[in-house]
Amino acid sequence: MERLSEEQITKELANLPDWKRLDEKWIERKYRFKDFLKGVRFVDQIAEYAEEKQHHPFISIDYKVVTVKISSWQMKGLTDLDFEMVNHFDKLYDKADK
Repeated sequence: MERLSEEQITKELANLPDWKRLDEKWIERKYRFKDFLKGVRFVDQIAEYAEEKQHHPFISIDYKVVTVKISSWQMKGLTDLDFEMVNHFDKLYDKADK
């Protein structure tokens, strides 16, 4: 796993308009749900996938909004794995009961 260049990160983010860059190390997205439990169920799916990959994002639940923030600690920045994960999270959200 290697840290991505600025050019690679910019290219990846161009395909992920709902994700925002924070500092130089993080990307973040807020997912909205009609009720609290739907967000919790979504978080459970993210957690299962993260555990499979052994790569864990920061997740917060604020009533009907789930915020996911991810980076690769060992690489001190963003990697292909981070973008693989967020693409999967977005697919889970597309299929979720919102």
